[in-house]
Amino acid sequence: MQLDPVEYAILSQSVIAAAREMGVKLIRSAYSTILREARDGSAALLDAEGFTVAQAELIPMQLGSIGPIFQPCKAMFPKETLEEGDFLVINDPYSGGQHLQDVFFFHPIFVDGIVIGFAASVAHHLDLGGGAPGLNAGARDVYAEGLIIPPMKVNIHRDWENGGGFQRLLRANVRVPQQTMGDFDAQIAANNIGVLRVQELAARYGVPKVKATMAGLQDYSERRMRAAIAQVPDGTYHGEAQLDDDGIGNGPIVVKAAVKVAGDSIEVDFEGTAPQVATNLNCPFASLISASVSCLKAALTSPDIPFNDGALRPIKVTAPKGSLLNPNHPAPVRARMVSASRAWNAVMMAISQAVPDKVIAQGYDTTTAFCLSWLGPQGWSVYLEVYGGGYGAGLGNDGCDAVDNPLANCSNTPVEAMDQDFSFFRVTGYGLRADSSGIGARRGGAGFSRSYEILSDEALVSYYSDRFTGSASGIFGGGNGASGACEVLRGNELINLTSKASFPLKKGDLVTIKLGGGGGYGAPSKRPATLIQRDLEDGIITRELAESWAK
Repeated sequence: MQLDPVEYAILSQSVIAAAREMGVKLIRSAYSTILREARDGSAALLDAEGFTVAQAELIPMQLGSIGPIFQPCKAMFPKETLEEGDFLVINDPYSGGQHLQDVFFFHPIFVDGIVIGFAASVAHHLDLGGGAPGLNAGARDVYAEGLIIPPMKVNIHRDWENGGGFQRLLRANVRVPQQTMGDFDAQIAANNIGVLRVQELAARYGVPKVKATMAGLQDYSERRMRAAIAQVPDGTYHGEAQLDDDGIGNGPIVVKAAVKVAGDSIEVDFEGTAPQVATNLNCPFASLISASVSCLKAALTSPDIPFNDGALRPIKVTAPKGSLLNPNHPAPVRARMVSASRAWNAVMMAISQAVPDKVIAQGYDTTTAFCLSWLGPQGWSVYLEVYGGGYGAGLGNDGCDAVDNPLANCSNTPVEAMDQDFSFFRVTGYGLRADSSGIGARRGGAGFSRSYEILSDEALVSYYSDRFTGSASGIFGGGNGASGACEVLRGNELINLTSKASFPLKKGDLVTIKLGGGGGYGAPSKRPATLIQRDLEDGIITRELAESWAK
């Protein structure tokens, strides 16, 4: 169907607005701090074949491959077999998902008994069982990381409401059921809004026009992506990045990318990347797709291009089976964001050779999943937060300070929210780290730190991070950012932990997590003195560094 341009503009923006409204509903309905405050969740609208049409601007990692993640569900439960009240669920990394904590819900959108699309949401759930509360740092297979949900069909009336079977199964396997089940209900509420808004559009404009708009949005994104790629010189460009280690003493772990540009399409091949590891740093292939496409879109295209399945069409991603970025079952994958971020870094390094004015230096670019847990008289209390660090600098801009990495969009949880929800610790320090930025004509973003005083015995800290020995590299002469660290002050003893650790705590311990800074862009000698003075006044750098920089 050929749509009138005015109608297309109205319908397309209405679909995008509906997806954004879903995202707002998801966050505002959530129970846990990881979703309610940090916003570790996403929402999208899919067409009848399960291809992404529009999405809320939340987590690139979760959304970049939401269409491909849906396909195993579609293969097992074709839309023609679905009934009113059915929805599809998946979290299995080896059936198309990412990691177990990201559970995807897909609700069919019925109009006159026919499925015309799907409302989709995903949330990172605070606890899904497994070998430890919130985060099992010692998992050696995916079974130890939590409850595995293969592609399955659930009926809201039979299996969910009033303590249905699927709801009881989930509740029985999580340590904090009130928060976890509340977050699942938030996903259902978000999807219900998406279903309603598309049904309203269909009632007003007709199903054919809505379907044509869904197809048109994807085609528009594809055209814009191809036009942007066509501006990049043809050729094959190579990039490389490293993880500190695999968490058990082996490292560094190398990620390699070859980016081949040919006309208006790109192929990204990760041949040469290290084999899969025994720990949870392995990255499922769906996550690799998200990382690669997100990097290319961010660097090469305009931010006004809607990110949907049309944007994926010009890009092909491959990685050797059994490698860190495409592991074999049942390798653990909980910390896949760390490896995916190194894939981002490798792709960015590769394309810097072709379009140096469009890229940024490495940021700290490490998802630090930090978990404090405690079994008290009333049951488990689990605090989980996702930290970023300093962003990489660009051609005309300094890196942002203390933000999440480019593949995520999580906020730091306010201290007041933690005080409200958790009694076994309190935050005693929170601030930027001076001199953590990589110097350059444009400096990298500053890292930050948080300190937690433990108020109860038998608490546990578990986390994964990276760049405790390595650091974010500068580009075109820029300096490196500071490394990260985690330490426990117990009386007069300072205990330094590794970048992937689980450590039992005692009452009175002070746990401090330090996040690194981003790399600088360009020669430090070219930085204007006024910017150096501003950073000194803001406390981003010390006087010693300012004086050294000026020389």
